[in-house]
Amino acid sequence: MTATNPPVPGPRRPHRPDAPARTEEAPRTATPARTDAPDRIGAPDRIGAPALAGEAPTTGALAAEVAVSEASADPRPAPGAEGWAELVTRALLGTDRRPAHSPDGTHGGPAALLDAAAVHTVRRRAGLLPAAAGALPDPAAEDPRPAPPPAARRRLAQLLADRAGGSGNGRRGTAPDLTELIPQWLAAANGHGYRAPATLLPPLLDAARARTDLRPHALAFAGPRGRWLAGLNPDWRFALRDGIPEAALRESPGGAGTDAVRALWEEGLFAERVALLRAVRLRDPDAGRALLAGTWSDERAEDRLMFLDTLRAGLSGADENFLEEALGDRSRNVRATAAELLSMLPDTALGRRTAARAASCIGLDRRSGGPSLLIEAPHECDAAMQRDGVVAVPPAGRGERSWWFGQLVEATPLSTWTAKLGGRTARDIVGLPVADDWAADLHAAWCRAAVRQRDEEWARALLGVPTAPSTDATGTDSPAERSKLLATLPREERARWAAGFIAAHGLSDAFQLLGVCAVPWAAPLGRAVVDALDIAREAGSYPWSFSGVMGLAERCLDPAEADRLEVLTAAVDEREDAPPGAGGYWSEAFQRLVSTLRLRAAMEAELTAGPP
Repeated sequence: MTATNPPVPGPRRPHRPDAPARTEEAPRTATPARTDAPDRIGAPDRIGAPALAGEAPTTGALAAEVAVSEASADPRPAPGAEGWAELVTRALLGTDRRPAHSPDGTHGGPAALLDAAAVHTVRRRAGLLPAAAGALPDPAAEDPRPAPPPAARRRLAQLLADRAGGSGNGRRGTAPDLTELIPQWLAAANGHGYRAPATLLPPLLDAARARTDLRPHALAFAGPRGRWLAGLNPDWRFALRDGIPEAALRESPGGAGTDAVRALWEEGLFAERVALLRAVRLRDPDAGRALLAGTWSDERAEDRLMFLDTLRAGLSGADENFLEEALGDRSRNVRATAAELLSMLPDTALGRRTAARAASCIGLDRRSGGPSLLIEAPHECDAAMQRDGVVAVPPAGRGERSWWFGQLVEATPLSTWTAKLGGRTARDIVGLPVADDWAADLHAAWCRAAVRQRDEEWARALLGVPTAPSTDATGTDSPAERSKLLATLPREERARWAAGFIAAHGLSDAFQLLGVCAVPWAAPLGRAVVDALDIAREAGSYPWSFSGVMGLAERCLDPAEADRLEVLTAAVDEREDAPPGAGGYWSEAFQRLVSTLRLRAAMEAELTAGPP
């Protein structure tokens, strides 16, 4: 005999004596869907509203929604009232099929169901017991800095509210862009030593969360109260990551080697450890290097790369031995970064090895009409070169020999060439002809070396004369390389060079140069920019082509220039060959520039108004 399992009975439908009997003669029909019912009805507080009376499907949606919100409550009916489950059933079926009972016991329609649900909801809510009070958080640490003057506080509230001007047709209009002035306001407030008003901490942290460029100034301004508040809101967790290192260092009077710092370094999240190492490095470079060396061999390759990059702060000859050991790292990127850092130091073992290789590639030819440079690029990239940071595989479209040659020259101390090429100055060396079309590769590598080594003499030689024609082959004509070279010079010299370049060549290639000039721009640079914009307007140029420069001018021009620029706000007659509407756009742009400069002047005056 074969044993068989008995059938498993399915769930049984409970018998409802009040439900109509189903017979063969009364087939089941579907209830047509209502298309005029709203998608969502209000919360249970709105139950019983007269406007909802008489709408059976609406009642069902309402009761179903309330049922979800009350799902965890006790479904047993209170004395003298129907249970919540019964109310939900009536709402789902409709009061035409399942009549409701009013609170007074009489039968009714949708209004009666709503009244019963309202009474039931109030009864259940009234029966809730208060929860136990949680422990209050510890108070925030005291911030001894003074608050900004009242006018400055009101200005910050306006900036954080993002009340930027502009119309809905894509034109910015004449009102200043307030969001672009927040970094300047915060930098100025920190310079005056103010702390953030308590009421403005939430919008300040929200702004810093959305814009990473605001975080350094915003967190410094927020201070300990901002970090305390960030601990109560997960959305502001970034403030805790950035504030932990400074807090650990403040609580560690013994310095970077104390238990608090060591515990954070060994147990913290990656972002916290990077921030901690950077903070320690700024305070004590040797302690920062020792902190990294203690766990170097146990770190992941990608983490070692990020940690190594923090050594740029406070880099000195004391770091050479650690970096020399990092040249033997199994990660190619770590080796390349270590080599780059070593090439920023004078008189290192790596610099001497690289100089010997690069010097063998460049020679002085005196046979022709004048001296010129002969280039013999490397024919291979051996293991020793790769250990010293030379990447063997070039990017797509780049030849191997020129790739290796550029890396060697870039890492070679620039003093090598003065000694090798007969004591010539940097300007003389850059002006030498280069044979066989190697000039672009050689000069580009010298530009990177000058930036890396912060060599002002070579930067000036490679920049050349700002008024020189663009066809001049000496130095570099790359806007990106020029801007990096310009950043190595003193701020006054940067402004003079950029002003001369703009006066000679206009604004077409000047945007990157302006970005590295100190703010506010010096008077000669500001006048050169405004004059070039005025010339472009008079020539009928497209104003949209200069929107980037105009935006920089709003943030970087000296506010004292506002009155002098007032004359440019008037509309001018458009040239026949000018694009339609260009005159109006130019007028709006200059009006916005003047109003922004005056607003910046008012901001500074408010911050220097004295204590509140």
